[in-house]
Amino acid sequence: MAHTRKPNPRIEYRLLQSGRIQDSASLASKYPKLKSLKVDLEYFDSEGVTRNGGIKYKANLENAKSLFWFNCVSGECVGGDFDLSGELSRAIAGRRKIVMGELRCQGVKHNRERKDHVPCQSLLRYKLSLGY
Repeated sequence: MAHTRKPNPRIEYRLLQSGRIQDSASLASKYPKLKSLKVDLEYFDSEGVTRNGGIKYKANLENAKSLFWFNCVSGECVGGDFDLSGELSRAIAGRRKIVMGELRCQGVKHNRERKDHVPCQSLLRYKLSLGY
């Protein structure tokens, strides 16, 4: 008797996004004038008050992908996340050295107890430091 797993929308979405990211060009090949990129991310709840984690790293331009995408930290969120590809592209086109901003997750949280769907709206505050 074969056991089949119940479909999981979050896992299926993550697999699709992972494939898209891996298929994108590296930052070094898409933006040859970019010499360094430091990323500082802070995740907050939907009210923007409670900090839910953060990431600081220096991108390896040869390996980092130009589809500049970061996962939502909410374990219940499906179809959201944070795409900083456009912000990065505009910053490089304008030869900006520092870019700061906020993005809201556009995903949906599935509440199993209430059996409903609510917008995620988690907040990402970001700072990109670029070198040319």
